[in-house]
Amino acid sequence: MLRPGESPYKQIVYAATRAVVAGELLAGASFPSVRELSQALKINPNTAHKVVAQLVRDGILEVLPGIGTVVAQARGSSSEERRLLLSDAVEHLVVEAKRLGLDEADVLNAVSTRWAALFGGVPGMDGPG
Repeated sequence: MLRPGESPYKQIVYAATRAVVAGELLAGASFPSVRELSQALKINPNTAHKVVAQLVRDGILEVLPGIGTVVAQARGSSSEERRLLLSDAVEHLVVEAKRLGLDEADVLNAVSTRWAALFGGVPGMDGPG
């Protein structure tokens, strides 16, 4: 799960935020404890603690006494927040495409084709998403 050479802290904060914003983790769902997180991901417990603390500060998680850490009540993510979650992936895609000698049209065509394959529709045509 964790990519070598990148900060585990940033990767985990991003992954958890993305999962909540994308609706993969629902409000009220239990989140692993610091100990469970550090063991499952094989990271330092201090790093796991920093991750949970950051997610609480960001309003993604909340700590409920006697219950534990859970996904915070949905606050509704803005389209800007959702776009920001893609920025890192888009940058990697653009850099990799350039490295392979592809141009913008090639990348846009590949994205449209993949979108159509995953969600139906005709490549290049905006459809329900």
